[in-house]
Amino acid sequence: MRIARVLTRLNLGGPARQVLASDPLLAERGHRVRVFAGTPEPGEGHLERELAELGVDVVSIPGLRRGLSALLTGGDLRAGAHLRRELAAFRPDIVHTHAAKAGALGRRAARRAVPGARRVHTFHGHVLEGYFPEPVSRVLRRVESRLARQTHQILAVSQATGADLVRLGIAGAEDVEIVGPGIRMERLLDLPERRGGALRDQLSLHPDDVAIGVMGRLAPVKRTVMALDVFEDVAAEFPEAHLLVVGDGDERARVLARQRLLPEDVRARVHLLGAVQEIGPVHEALDVLLSTSFAEGLPVAMIEAGAAARPVVSTAVGGVPELVQNGVTGLFGVDRAGLSAALASLVGDEGRRIEMGRAARERVRSRHSAHALADRLEDVYARMLGSGE
Repeated sequence: MRIARVLTRLNLGGPARQVLASDPLLAERGHRVRVFAGTPEPGEGHLERELAELGVDVVSIPGLRRGLSALLTGGDLRAGAHLRRELAAFRPDIVHTHAAKAGALGRRAARRAVPGARRVHTFHGHVLEGYFPEPVSRVLRRVESRLARQTHQILAVSQATGADLVRLGIAGAEDVEIVGPGIRMERLLDLPERRGGALRDQLSLHPDDVAIGVMGRLAPVKRTVMALDVFEDVAAEFPEAHLLVVGDGDERARVLARQRLLPEDVRARVHLLGAVQEIGPVHEALDVLLSTSFAEGLPVAMIEAGAAARPVVSTAVGGVPELVQNGVTGLFGVDRAGLSAALASLVGDEGRRIEMGRAARERVRSRHSAHALADRLEDVYARMLGSGE
């Protein structure tokens, strides 16, 4: 089959990492796969080269970028027109879109350019409540509900995301299928249970130092400033604790401002690494992953941490409880105090960190592999083409 995949950008985030996992395997199985994507924003990294090296065609769509500014400046119109031409030339059987902006432009372009193609859309989370003022959220929900009626299959990365779509009136329960994320995890599975590696040497970490990682785009939803709050609490008790912040984005200035307010000895133990293309060495250096997000779909960074045998301390939001078993593969906290207490309990207990990391690795090994994701997607596509609906 011919599969067109549309993403807003091939940055280092979850949707692009899942494409990097599934699409080379789909291509190996004889399917013709072509990825259409906009350009990542500065500091976000770019996975286009990795996809091309693995045999997947990538086509850049000028003007395709996230946010409302593209709508106001005409970027969405240019992107939609370009995408229609490219889809018409490719003639896909399946058009699979991901996330809000690419989902809106991609499905509209597919209806006009290749009306016979099956349209599939994945919600990797959503911005339908809690992100914007309620009048804006209501408009977004109406738009997504209308688009859903024009889509042959709605996918969600977690049960929690799927339940939100039903509760918010986007689609009926019978119209939403759960397809959890998958990643290329072979190198992560080979990492030793005890941390080490060149990155720790580059940061001058002592063998007894405990490295806490925060990974993801520096965006309001991730609440990275709260992660620094939590670290300040823990670092006061554990002078061997270090914080590694991996990612870049709009919140970088706020993160830097919060870092400057930390006590000098704590501030020196915060390492802002920016966007990192190869995440294996980061997970190798870590002892535990910290997440302070107020909303999630099903975080790829936590799957990567599990594959690397690293436990997680997180808020229990979205699909996180479907991935992390509280007390087994990680710990949950509701607020700053709860997260600080959970993190401190792991920083001070290497044996428990290793035990939880080992359990996390076993949990994600089969559930979230690249092959598992490719199998699930291939099954969805085959059913869509076989149904003739």
